[in-house]
Amino acid sequence: MRQLLTTLTILSLFFCFGQAALAAEVDEIIQKANLAAYYAGDDGRTKVSMVITDDQGRQRNREFVILRRDNEDGGQQKFYVYFNKPSDVRKMVFMVHKSVLGDDDRWLYLPALDLVKRIAASDKRTSFVGSHFLYEDVSGRGVAEDSHELIETTEQAFVIKSVPKSPDNVEFSSYTVWIDKNNFMPMKAEYLDKEGKRYRIVEALDVQVINGFPTVTKSKVSDLVSGGETISEFKDIQYNIGLKENIFSERYLRRAPREVRK
Repeated sequence: MRQLLTTLTILSLFFCFGQAALAAEVDEIIQKANLAAYYAGDDGRTKVSMVITDDQGRQRNREFVILRRDNEDGGQQKFYVYFNKPSDVRKMVFMVHKSVLGDDDRWLYLPALDLVKRIAASDKRTSFVGSHFLYEDVSGRGVAEDSHELIETTEQAFVIKSVPKSPDNVEFSSYTVWIDKNNFMPMKAEYLDKEGKRYRIVEALDVQVINGFPTVTKSKVSDLVSGGETISEFKDIQYNIGLKENIFSERYLRRAPREVRK
């Protein structure tokens, strides 16, 4: 009997160690994917052309510039988005101060009304300027907001299922991400609604190495419910350009810095 108990104890310890090692592996994959997708270089600038297509094939366009500055890898960072086209959104600004431990701070400047609007944390998963991207997609979802599980490893990718820790705060029940094993770039994410049905897909359509960093240069969001989609193309991408922190302050919401106008 004592020998049986000893054997069971050893097996239990091996199981616990195995689970801990697996959890550590998943955490490492998720952290590397987060760094690859959102923290290339110390800062960055890109021009974005966005085409929004509805279920009847009608299209709308958006053109804007994104500035990003990191306080630390995997930690706090700031985003400044300045719209150039079309005319009804020209000079509109979206700014994010991304937090790791708490809610992000988000502002929207509406030039037609000369109004600065704070975007509530509850609105982060709403449409980004009428597209199929969400406000949260711009700066990324906090890795600590979900529980992650490695469900498959293929020749090309790690497949990870993520479940929200606060399910009442989001519209999805879970999502599955395919992460490239070579560069840790998230290549595809499929979201399930509260009934467990796929309703949203986010894809990286093209990835290139720019200044030594794997970079998504074309991405797509598909709405499986409405039938619409949005495709974004990223051009003139630059990293480590020395962006000043004061650019990402409320004073520049109404007066755009030269870094987005050049």
